[in-house]
Amino acid sequence: MQIFENIQAASPDDFQEIVDVWEASVRATHHFLKEEDIQYFKPLILNEFLQAVNLFCIRNERGHIVGFLGTVKDKIEMLFIDPFNIEKGVGKLLLHYAISQLGAKKVDVNEDNHQAVDFYKHMGFQVVSRSDVDSMGKPYPILSMELVP
Repeated sequence: MQIFENIQAASPDDFQEIVDVWEASVRATHHFLKEEDIQYFKPLILNEFLQAVNLFCIRNERGHIVGFLGTVKDKIEMLFIDPFNIEKGVGKLLLHYAISQLGAKKVDVNEDNHQAVDFYKHMGFQVVSRSDVDSMGKPYPILSMELVP
């Protein structure tokens, strides 16, 4: 589809730039995280998590990654946008791609990331469960959300 022409599969050559986008995005939106948590997750994302997902990115006219998406089966495992491109349609485009092209129906969101929770609710997702800790056992509540048909 032409609407998705700027979305492309990411390669290992893109991983460092993707981690840079992740870190900038997290610093702009995850104010509840401690610095040591960001430093803890950063190498895990670079060396493990990016390889464990179907990874796609969207680039600007200069070829720089402005957002990325990682899925496993029908679940969005990561969707992060460069802070300068938040609220410019990049996240919505990546989410539509995940749903229509990859069959995504589920996502887990940090409860304290109100911007993301509101975004997914606006896009038709609803909370189906809550966990007091994240997948690594850290004390950051997670909302499991699913797309409402």
